Amino acid sequence: MLVAGGTGMLGSQIVDRLLARQLSVRVLTRDPARAHVMPGNQPEFVAGDVREPASLRDAMRGVATVISAVQGFVGSGGVTPASVDRDGNMHLIDAARSVGAAVVLISVVGAAADSPLELCRMKYTAEEYLRSSGLAWSIIRATPFLETWIGLLERTAHGSGRPLVFGRGDNPINFVSVADVATLVERVVLDASTRGGTFEIGGPEQLTLNQLASAVQRAAGRTSQPRHVPRPLLKAMSGVLRPLRPNIARQVQAALVFDTADLAFDRRSAPGAGPDQAQTTVSDVLKRHTAWAA
Repeated sequence: MLVAGGTGMLGSQIVDRLLARQLSVRVLTRDPARAHVMPGNQPEFVAGDVREPASLRDAMRGVATVISAVQGFVGSGGVTPASVDRDGNMHLIDAARSVGAAVVLISVVGAAADSPLELCRMKYTAEEYLRSSGLAWSIIRATPFLETWIGLLERTAHGSGRPLVFGRGDNPINFVSVADVATLVERVVLDASTRGGTFEIGGPEQLTLNQLASAVQRAAGRTSQPRHVPRPLLKAMSGVLRPLRPNIARQVQAALVFDTADLAFDRRSAPGAGPDQAQTTVSDVLKRHTAWAA
């Protein structure tokens, strides 16, 4: 099996789970130095970049299943949703076609051609390309990762002791733990009957960013309220930064969407809902984080 993006937050957990099953795993990564492995059985690492089709040829040798956990929402060196989540995934699908490998694509809940978020539009284009590829495929859509947003709030609280919330922070959002997504990916990868299916996964809670920030504060033993960046300032920043710092402008635009769009998630009606529905709460993640920090 080939895991693209296998050194990232989600990809590394997928790799760990597959290795624990004594499976042969190859990790495609732009930076093998970032490798995270379990003691004992280890994956094979191969340097490659989904933005460069020629770099994928050797990685596909002998591969029967390709798992794409790549993301281009943030990153340096020309990393964008268009270059990674759309074009990169299309390159990966083409490379998988050359060896007849099945593809499991990690996408996002809300992926659509008309989404206000570039990431969702690019993921949707990749989904459609995969569906028309003639390959065996499965698609997994996840809501935003709890660990990502907890980490962001913690980092912005580092200096002042007050996490930074973009916008009013009162919009309910469904967050899911990376661990729960990895569990679903593991099942889908190993179960051939899931081919041709789209699966959506969200967490058990709908939380506002203010509520999430408060939970982070409690876990850290702090009582101060979060700081806020007003919506008008976000809108102005998005326009000013777009031609100068498109990467930052993209994040600011996403912050506006997170503060205004309907980002709740009904797990009961989710496509492909199964026995591994996410159960991890924000409290569970913060307890694990506190234990690791200690």
